[in-house]
Amino acid sequence: MFADRADAGRRLAARLTRYAGRRDAVVLGIPRGGVAVAAVVARELGLPLDVVLTKKIGHPHQPEFAIGVVDLEGEVLNRDLLERERIRPEYVRAEIEKIRALLRRREALYREGRPPLEVGGKTVLLVDDGIATGNTVLAAARLLRRRAAARVVVAAPVAPTEALERLRSEADEVVCVLEPPDFFAIGEFYEDFAQVSDERAIALLRPEPSSRRTP
Repeated sequence: MFADRADAGRRLAARLTRYAGRRDAVVLGIPRGGVAVAAVVARELGLPLDVVLTKKIGHPHQPEFAIGVVDLEGEVLNRDLLERERIRPEYVRAEIEKIRALLRRREALYREGRPPLEVGGKTVLLVDDGIATGNTVLAAARLLRRRAAARVVVAAPVAPTEALERLRSEADEVVCVLEPPDFFAIGEFYEDFAQVSDERAIALLRPEPSSRRTP
């Protein structure tokens, strides 16, 4: 169990000390909970922090059930599921356009006019507060590949074995603190898993002295 995301970030950072202070490494958090964990990792390792934006495409009849994931430049779709569920291509295209427009607005909100960190030729520590299916992290990892990241290191406090195996085929390295045999939901491994607000994520992403940050 983790006490909260700050505790998870400290324990995750302890597995990543080989990257501490490296000039060729950056930390990217997946909003919003992942940003709270990533902020601690970045602070502990003395690395720059930024955000990477993705969002799932919901099933037309079960919005919480993901049929794919969209980022600012591409998408990862579950083709077998789309065919099995007979989901219309028109629905998928419309959702991709709608979600990408939302992500652009979120990018402006979170970065407050700052340019994104340069990831080309860098080692990127891609951090979330936990991994369930791996779809969101997978989309983010592929986005970083397209942006010419030298290495993509997926890092999370907790994830099921099957998701980690899937990610190991795409990432250069996968680091996880807990790999429980029985996994139902990320929140069951946190004592405090309160939602992270946009305002909190924005505050954590602002470039300010680490001594003033309290994730």
